[in-house]
Amino acid sequence: MRESLPEPSPPVTARRAHELGLSVGNLPTGTHNALTDVPGVRVGHTTLVRPPRVHSGVTAIVPDGVGPGSPLPAGVFAGNGYGKLLGTTQLAELGALETPVLLTSTLSAFRVADALVGWVLERPEGAAARSLNPVVGECNDGLLSDIRSRPVREEHVRAALDTASGGPVAEGCVGAGTGMTALGFKAGIGTSSRRVPLAGRDVTLGTLVQANFGGTLRVSGRVVTPADVGVPTEDPDSTTNPVPEAGSCMVVVATDAPLDARQLTRLARRAVYGLARAGAAYGHGSGDYGLAFGTRPLGTPAGPAVLPDDRLDPLFVAVLDAVEEAVLNALLTATTTTGPYGHTRHPLPAAPLLALLGREEPGAAGSPGGTRSP
Repeated sequence: MRESLPEPSPPVTARRAHELGLSVGNLPTGTHNALTDVPGVRVGHTTLVRPPRVHSGVTAIVPDGVGPGSPLPAGVFAGNGYGKLLGTTQLAELGALETPVLLTSTLSAFRVADALVGWVLERPEGAAARSLNPVVGECNDGLLSDIRSRPVREEHVRAALDTASGGPVAEGCVGAGTGMTALGFKAGIGTSSRRVPLAGRDVTLGTLVQANFGGTLRVSGRVVTPADVGVPTEDPDSTTNPVPEAGSCMVVVATDAPLDARQLTRLARRAVYGLARAGAAYGHGSGDYGLAFGTRPLGTPAGPAVLPDDRLDPLFVAVLDAVEEAVLNALLTATTTTGPYGHTRHPLPAAPLLALLGREEPGAAGSPGGTRSP
């Protein structure tokens, strides 16, 4: 059992898409194939597990130096607005991100926002603040957790913020992804990155998803249902605790490319489009949001000029590929979870998936190992 434990490193047992030869696209990944490959971006998790009642948590995405006096350019896009992305209107109006981005469970979002405000006001960059726009996204973990108990508290938020680090990022059933499901499987947090040759130098784009959406999974263009890979979907008959409509995904994108807020909004829009390549249905009850930020502070006199719009295509390709792969990582690295009402969800199993796709296990005789898929 895990209770209020920061998650500093990824699980070692599950294999990610890249390790299975299922990487998406032709662009190279960053060192860790994670959001943290973007310089100055850190990620932290606090995971709350008290089986079978609670499977929840909070994830913190912390850009270095962000604050009310040093905002970062950012954009946001709602593919379907059935959600509680706190701070959206000011973010859209000003194109400025002035706090870390936190992800959590739907009914815990408001406590998390209050805790984030307190954390920022206590720091040097928030010492003079008289107004603050906390940005908190959420997905509903009510299928596998007692969502009404609102288990995420201030100390959990602070732990995620204070332990946020660079390097490998824990995925699957950690932090805000602990109680998430997607496409009929157990899901959670997934991340991926791409290096993009742009304007004479390489830039990095990273994505992180909190995957909790409905639809039918597609891998390498093929439909994959739970039954196709031998995964049962255990939902006891219940009139008092019906299965909530599957829905929602938060996608966070970071880049060190020199982009303004309008261009980052264009990236955020394509991040939501990327979910469709993995099989998202964008249902009525789904809150599907993309948020993209740049790591070059607003108003910086030095540094490269903003990239012309006609040079953005490689970044559009990168975000589509990285989002699709991040979803796969969320499904592959999750663990089987049973919630308080008897519902059980299983992760996407690697060996049956490869068999369905007609691929050999990496490392097997004649297999291509970790090469990218065509």
